[in-house]
Amino acid sequence: MQRFLVFAVMLITAATTFATQPRTEYPRPQFERSEWVNLNGEWSYELDLANTGFERKLFERNGFDGKIIVPFCPESKLSGVEHKDIITGIWYHRTIQAPATWSDKKIMLHFGAVYYEAEVYVDGDFVGRHFGGSSPFALDVTKYLADGKAHNLIVHANSDLRSRTQGSGKQSLKSYSYGCVYTRTTGIWQTVWLEATNNYSLDYVQVITDIDNHQVIVTPRYYATAAANTLTINIIDNNKVVAKRIAKQVEGMPIVIPFKKYQTWSPENPKLYDVEYIISDKEGKVLDRITSYIGMRKVHIEGNKVYLNNQPYYQRLVLDQGYYPDGIWTAPSDEALKRDIEISMAIGFNGARLHQKVFEERFLYWADKLGYLVWGEYSSWGADIGSPITARNFISEWCDIIVRDRNHPSIVTWTPLNEAWNPDTVQYPRFVEDLYDVTHMVDPTRPVNTVSGGIITNEYDICTMHNYEQDGEKLKAKIYNPETGAFYHYPARRIPKPSHSSEFPTTGDISTKAGFKQAVYDGTRPYIFDEFGGIKCLEATPTKDLERGKAQTTSWGYGVSTLTKEEFYKRLEGQVNALLSISEQVWGYCYTQLTDVEQEENGLYFYNRTPKYDTARLKAIFGKEPTK
Repeated sequence: MQRFLVFAVMLITAATTFATQPRTEYPRPQFERSEWVNLNGEWSYELDLANTGFERKLFERNGFDGKIIVPFCPESKLSGVEHKDIITGIWYHRTIQAPATWSDKKIMLHFGAVYYEAEVYVDGDFVGRHFGGSSPFALDVTKYLADGKAHNLIVHANSDLRSRTQGSGKQSLKSYSYGCVYTRTTGIWQTVWLEATNNYSLDYVQVITDIDNHQVIVTPRYYATAAANTLTINIIDNNKVVAKRIAKQVEGMPIVIPFKKYQTWSPENPKLYDVEYIISDKEGKVLDRITSYIGMRKVHIEGNKVYLNNQPYYQRLVLDQGYYPDGIWTAPSDEALKRDIEISMAIGFNGARLHQKVFEERFLYWADKLGYLVWGEYSSWGADIGSPITARNFISEWCDIIVRDRNHPSIVTWTPLNEAWNPDTVQYPRFVEDLYDVTHMVDPTRPVNTVSGGIITNEYDICTMHNYEQDGEKLKAKIYNPETGAFYHYPARRIPKPSHSSEFPTTGDISTKAGFKQAVYDGTRPYIFDEFGGIKCLEATPTKDLERGKAQTTSWGYGVSTLTKEEFYKRLEGQVNALLSISEQVWGYCYTQLTDVEQEENGLYFYNRTPKYDTARLKAIFGKEPTK
């Protein structure tokens, strides 16, 4: 009863807050400007399930009948709409107005994320289009808003999940949630804001912290450049400039800043340094000022281990899907993002695999601040990865996501794909190899776990495996044979055979293994067990009408034969001990999962984040170091 009362208080608090404006924090903590206007709050909307909005010229409207709270999706409780069935199209409206002080500014309209295809209009005029449900985008609206008057902003969002040309992640392709897939997110689901910039402002920067050579390398991207302009970069510690460089404004030219005395960032010491970027003209007038931060740290691979700051580092991760009972993909508050990390660290984890969802950037900010390792992953499920159209959609958005997040020290691994089970043997290998290559081109500083589980090719930096065997010793036996030194894989974890051989078809069938050969792990790369556990404890489930020990239809999880909490602790510790005992071969793990999500009830916390188990006992298990 207590946890339901806590949840009720949370909802009341959220409702009170949203009566003014939700999610008021600046959404890009690593690229913050002082002149901005948050557009979250009440908008009007109209669903367009028959896709007739263009015929009805909804882009010319000055309002709709429905009311919705942005940035929460229309499927969510916090949006005030709660339309749970599949939404193919939705139109949004609100008025926008630039402050009078922005008359000489370049005005950018920013969207944290809109699922999936977005079209933007101002006063009926088309401004721009964006493809991708998880990547940010910005449009120049200077010519529409420079007069300082109020204007009609229309946003049309379109989603076609069942076309399988867009990644859906854990969004259900059916009208209802089931198994391990859940309620969908359509339309605007992250903060919308206006921002004052300059024609010569920074668009973004890439930052590489080189701890071996004691330097920071910043590569800028500008809206435009002028030879007389300069970029000043200040690295600041406790309000004191500890490193500095002034450079000419040159597009794409790396700027090297010597930085001799620093502390490295790690979970044990999450030291961050403030950074200031200042663009000035030849008279010294400041054209743009951005505040940011960096963490001096390095991630690399040597042999079969992942290193952090040149030391082997064992990762004890938890699978986090980032769903919320009231906001679905969108956290109800910035504090909720922080809290998810805190409750994970409280039970012994030093990081998380962010699973089948691109998390809000504010989550990464808190991971940086608190010292929490993160694997960044794309929402690849639901996409037909043998389709060239899907590949086109996927690769462009994936690159945008890496650009958004690559400066966060907490991110230590990229995972573009999860569990590709039945691909073809021609387009799929090409797609995977392209993903591996472009990921390293956009960010050369992190390892790439190209496919987590499922079918692999030869393009990967980390070998990962999923197995939900519930007995610890049997789980260990399915991974590694200490007598022979052999590793085992799923029967489906295979490499495509040559596609033009007459012996093999171009479409793989996992049940017959046609077109694929067994993958062989040779121990030259890290092997991380990045899905296991998922233990469902019937004593802990809030569902009241279930018979103990029987397969459930209204809830889902692994290990339904676990009847009591004591049996849960014993089973859990057996699994963790088994993995730790072979740490020379398996260098890290990821337990499924942090919280329950809708009908999936195998979390370590309830869906509302209240404790399900004794947190001290969990920490004693997950806080264990590997056997030496």
